[in-house]
Amino acid sequence: MGKRFDQLLGRAALRRWRRLARSAATTPLSRLRQQRNEARKLRGHLDQLLHVADNRLALPLVGSSFFPRPHGTDWSWRPEVWRGPLPVLGVSSVPSKTQLGSEVKMFHDCRISELTLRQLRNTREEDMAPFGLRMDVFKFDGSFLSLVIDLPGESMAGLTREHLIRMDCIVETEKPIEIFSRLNIKHGPNTEQWVRELPPGEKNVTVEYDLAYSRLNEKRIENAWIDLIFEAPDMNQVVLHDITFARYLRANI
Repeated sequence: MGKRFDQLLGRAALRRWRRLARSAATTPLSRLRQQRNEARKLRGHLDQLLHVADNRLALPLVGSSFFPRPHGTDWSWRPEVWRGPLPVLGVSSVPSKTQLGSEVKMFHDCRISELTLRQLRNTREEDMAPFGLRMDVFKFDGSFLSLVIDLPGESMAGLTREHLIRMDCIVETEKPIEIFSRLNIKHGPNTEQWVRELPPGEKNVTVEYDLAYSRLNEKRIENAWIDLIFEAPDMNQVVLHDITFARYLRANI
């Protein structure tokens, strides 16, 4: 009954304000002034409701880890930058080794940093990740620029040379740029590396790393990370709308 009563009150209030709006041109000024004050108070509450509702109802939902996975996936992951809000949303004049969240770092050798990093909210219908990461590069006087993503310990549990590791990302750039993705796995004193170039000009990118043709010591794996390397990044904006990882066994032939 309470819900029904609230609906009736809401409809009555809507009819009242519709009637007042239509007659505002002929309403006596004393009454119109009073109605304006009421309307401003009501608008403040409505604006607050709309602001909170738009944020909560925006797609995708905060914390979402949903994304398509290859058949046979035994581990998958979306890093926190693309999954949930960070305590610090952005950094300007980014120094080298700056950390954004607990899993992403930026490395460069610029003398004067004209770089910015900022987490942004994804609101496009096609986005599955709640958040994205925007990098603005102005004058760049260094020789390298990379984002490093530390892979969690779960990615290395039971890892063998029979596995493939896949990275999917959605990337937009202001102008064409070469981007390389390098998988690093440290085992004992050695580090195995696999380098892939992201197809230039494509927004939805998939790269795979086949561990079969390596000297990976499966019993001594310590940690793993991904380097995203940006060539000649000056005067450009790069938006990483999503990055996800999946691990699965190679199909038997």
